[in-house]
Amino acid sequence: MSFKKYHPLLKESLETLGIEQPNAFQKKILPIIKSGASVYGIGPKGCGKTTTLIISVIQKLKAEAFEDSPRALILVKDRQEALQLKEKFEAFTANTDLRLYCAYAAKNLETQREDIYYGVDILIATPKQLSKLYHLNSVHTGELKLFVVHDADFINRDNNHNYILRLTESTPKAQFVIFSENFNSKIAAYQDSFMFNARMVKVKS
Repeated sequence: MSFKKYHPLLKESLETLGIEQPNAFQKKILPIIKSGASVYGIGPKGCGKTTTLIISVIQKLKAEAFEDSPRALILVKDRQEALQLKEKFEAFTANTDLRLYCAYAAKNLETQREDIYYGVDILIATPKQLSKLYHLNSVHTGELKLFVVHDADFINRDNNHNYILRLTESTPKAQFVIFSENFNSKIAAYQDSFMFNARMVKVKS
């Protein structure tokens, strides 16, 4: 496969960044995500999970802002992971009007509520902070297209597994994608709830 059928602005970004062809992992998983199926993407660091995530989100959102509610939600381990992922996204979205926002505990909750209210397309958040915002009616999930857990090995800690499980109950129409280095028992347990129809793409290198 190639990026021939992807959005023109996304293809432009890929060309600017010198990404000409998908790698082995991306060749397997990108068509599945593009089809709308939920999927586990399992592979070691460096196999292309983050780039796959970014490409998939931009393509799903048609590389353009739309109304106010988030249409892609990405859950990450902590503040550092959120900010690093946002920075990586910005390299791909510089030629679009997509709005990115990070929500994590170190930021003022009321400020986050206001910022999200004014419109966000891609929300990158920690599970606990997103749960707080959701229960304060600050995040509307009715327009959500993609619900992603990135580098999901962290869900074993700090009750993250349960935060994620409860959040998915309010997003029944979303497509779910979980990226992880390992297919551990906590991730596998989601097959009994929101990942019961999910495909699996697994690479060793």
